[in-house]
Amino acid sequence: MAAVSGLVRRPLEQVSGLLRRRFHRTVPAALQVTVREAINQGMDEELERDEKVFLLGEEVAQYDGAYKVSRGLWKKYGDKRIIDTPISEMGFAGIAVGAAMAGLRPICEFMTFNFSMQAIDQVINSAAKTYYMSGGFQSVPIVFRGPNGASAGVAAQHSQCFAAWYGHCPGLKVVSPWNSEDAKGLIKSAIRDNNPVVVLENELMYGVPFEFPSEAQSKDFLIPIGKAKIERQGTHITVVSHSRPVGHCLEAATVLSKEGIGCEVINMRTIRPMDIETIEASVMKTNHLITVEGGWPQFGVGAEICARITEGPAFNFLDAPAVRVTGADVPMPYAKILEDNSVPQVKDIIFAIKKTLNI
Repeated sequence: MAAVSGLVRRPLEQVSGLLRRRFHRTVPAALQVTVREAINQGMDEELERDEKVFLLGEEVAQYDGAYKVSRGLWKKYGDKRIIDTPISEMGFAGIAVGAAMAGLRPICEFMTFNFSMQAIDQVINSAAKTYYMSGGFQSVPIVFRGPNGASAGVAAQHSQCFAAWYGHCPGLKVVSPWNSEDAKGLIKSAIRDNNPVVVLENELMYGVPFEFPSEAQSKDFLIPIGKAKIERQGTHITVVSHSRPVGHCLEAATVLSKEGIGCEVINMRTIRPMDIETIEASVMKTNHLITVEGGWPQFGVGAEICARITEGPAFNFLDAPAVRVTGADVPMPYAKILEDNSVPQVKDIIFAIKKTLNI
């Protein structure tokens, strides 16, 4: 009997030893963090770091936020620093601006940036212009944040992209994160900035997980405002985008790489101040340019990029006219098939790239 058990045990020991060896050779799985978790982590770290930081907005406290971005913060920091407000954007935005002028660092959440139109006087006239109008005496360190751009099935009044609206205004800094790394690094930089910063998030990206590099897990991790990132190197065409469409651009680049087309994809990260130098350097290398955004075409972010390239040193390097891929020039329809055709899709980006390259 002992001999039989020994025969059974030896193969098991051999198998377990083999499994152990293979386990130790396996590359550790990269940490996956959703955009929602990254923003929450960034705000939590800054609330912990500086007692002058506080968050206010509709349902941000006891309900953990309409999109659960502020989950757990009220329980950790209490009523004085995580504040539920009435449904009155002009009122609580004004309170936040006044608090910033008095030396605090408010994070003012709009449930959607479409509702920021109720408070746009506070954002532009009170927050953005005060530092200039006071001759540099009165800074306004405030963050306006929330979901921006098209969501799904919420029609015309809840689907606008405000990147061009706020990017138009001197006195504001405007950032537009795409992935989890962007979201954490930019929200932390925005909170620490002494100027008003508009953080344009995207509702459809909140639940999307991304690999979270080790440096982004540090409490000292910051992404500088005003600096773009080249997400993919390429030599044939420059593709510039921000927010959710960056992912579409990368998908299009992957498809086109199988046809031998090398797309250089630039994630703007910041709308204002725009990192035009990174875009110019890329255009000088690839000699072609397209821009991709979810907003309307007229006076849009892509229009500004094209104008800056036309006016600058990169213009003489273009071998074809720059092309914009944008949302349709209509209020957002409610019907899904019409909605899908009103925002840029991967196929639209591929078509624009091939058209620009004359393929």
